[in-house]
Amino acid sequence: MVPFIIHRLIGMVAVLFAVSVLVFFVFIWLPGGDPAQRMAGKNPTPENIHNIREKWGFDKPFYVQYVKMMQKAGTGLLPGTHGEYDILRSFDTRQDVAHEIKKGIPATFSLCIGAGIIWLFFGILVGVVSAVTAGRWSDRLITTFALIGVSMPVFWLGLVLRYFLAEKPADPLFPDGGYVPLTQDPVQWVYHLILPWFCLAVLFIGFYGRVLRSNMLDTMNEDYVRTARAKGLAPRSVLRRHVLRNSLIPIVSLFGLDFAAVLGGGAILTETVFDLKGVGWYAAQSVGGLDLPPIMGVTLYGAFFIVLFSVVVDLVYAYLDPRIRPT
Repeated sequence: MVPFIIHRLIGMVAVLFAVSVLVFFVFIWLPGGDPAQRMAGKNPTPENIHNIREKWGFDKPFYVQYVKMMQKAGTGLLPGTHGEYDILRSFDTRQDVAHEIKKGIPATFSLCIGAGIIWLFFGILVGVVSAVTAGRWSDRLITTFALIGVSMPVFWLGLVLRYFLAEKPADPLFPDGGYVPLTQDPVQWVYHLILPWFCLAVLFIGFYGRVLRSNMLDTMNEDYVRTARAKGLAPRSVLRRHVLRNSLIPIVSLFGLDFAAVLGGGAILTETVFDLKGVGWYAAQSVGGLDLPPIMGVTLYGAFFIVLFSVVVDLVYAYLDPRIRPT
């Protein structure tokens, strides 16, 4: 197991390096023209363009430019005071990009963790009930609701929930968007996040339920399940110890990758609709203003969590199924 962990960690570093190089080329080199002029925004002064070109190293070879970009992105994550051009700053607001991302992480983590728990729990529940009652009216009803949930766009569902439950009623059931930190008021933290949690989780509940149902029905026909039944084990024991346990292995992979994708930027629509001011909201504001440094910072932030959770999923998968470990 230790060699497998070391191998995956080395692979994680290599992938992050490749992603950072790709981000550099996509944002700096591929668009063409003078990157300093693009970064300077509309109606820049020659002095501003010259300063950007000098501080970012655009008058030097591309590898020097890459190193400077990584230094700026990394320096902002460290505590302390830095100079005007020592960190990655927004060209519209002049704010430190790393600081803004760190400021939005609590809201994004709160949204994603709560929604992840909801969609994993109810996805497993829906899948188990649907598989056990396969072919009956309850299975058809669950399948119908699952397909409806998968088919509803997040932004549409969020707008509908916010309008009918928070904006339209004279006495709203839920607050109209916003985020309250957990450390400030735990009750209000939950109260403000109920609608966003549900909105983000609906899509995954239906999808996970359908995947688990299919896995369980396939597993029920395996020889070792028939053997367990032939030995006289109780149906519940067979379902729990043999069918469900083995059927959950693909769900582990799905959950890890989906959670990483949501944490790395997949919640951007939910945060925007409910005005949560997390990392996704910050990314949406930056894209709307074509503010290049924040877009680069959020891209690197999202790539980091996606790669990190992919490694975690591989390790958990290797623990659950030793056959995939290298020999």
